[in-house]
Amino acid sequence: MKKVGFIGAGNMVKAMIKGMLKNNVMSSSIYVSGRDMEKLIELGKLLSINVSESNIELVKNCDIVFLGVKPNIYSKVIDEIKNYTDEDKVVVSITPGYSLKELEDMFGKNVKVVRTMPNTPAMVGEGVTAYCIGENISLIEENEIKNILKCFGLVEKVEEKEMDAVVATTGSSPAYVYMFIEAMADAAVLGGISRDKAYRLAAQAVLGSAKMVLETEMHPGALKDMVCSPGGTTIEAVTTLEENGFRNAIIKAMRNCMEKSKKMNS
Repeated sequence: MKKVGFIGAGNMVKAMIKGMLKNNVMSSSIYVSGRDMEKLIELGKLLSINVSESNIELVKNCDIVFLGVKPNIYSKVIDEIKNYTDEDKVVVSITPGYSLKELEDMFGKNVKVVRTMPNTPAMVGEGVTAYCIGENISLIEENEIKNILKCFGLVEKVEEKEMDAVVATTGSSPAYVYMFIEAMADAAVLGGISRDKAYRLAAQAVLGSAKMVLETEMHPGALKDMVCSPGGTTIEAVTTLEENGFRNAIIKAMRNCMEKSKKMNS
């Protein structure tokens, strides 16, 4: 097993590491480094993974390096590690805003770069990760990266021009879905259902509906129509959502998310 390192220990990195461990990736092959050594040591003990004393040490030890730091310190971290990133290592970006060419230019040499956008449901093995590859990545290396990403859930290869839309569609969307579940649960509580039960019912309804789309491959509109009986309760609820701009609000939010993604490194 190749050694995999994560620079940064934010929520997304933690989710990815937990996804790998759930899929029986050996903890001894996973490394992490970052600025807050105290928190890193706690994480290392919790997950039984290796903690590197510096980003440079991590890069020296690992074959595949995931960059999980905030966009505003990307250039600083790359400046730190670029002299230790040789042609045998693969660098994987998990942060929006930097194109493959921009990342390669920051290293100042031919480097093997993969750009990805995972999401936090990776923690429970139900994430989705889109990726695109730099021209120096071989088919074998691409498959190695895909096998790691599959530990978190669904993996989709995309064209780089689609990555900003991916950020809005999968990277940020868990937040929208959690807001939807929370709102459904609030309404359920208003209707007299206990809070803990309301969250379970709302979350399972969303999970089941998503599974219907994936497994039946039917159009979501057709699945919606199956629930909407003439003059019934569901069409009453759907009409109210439409009157309040439900779909338009989602489209506007995602459009703004895409625009923000494009400006992340400017």
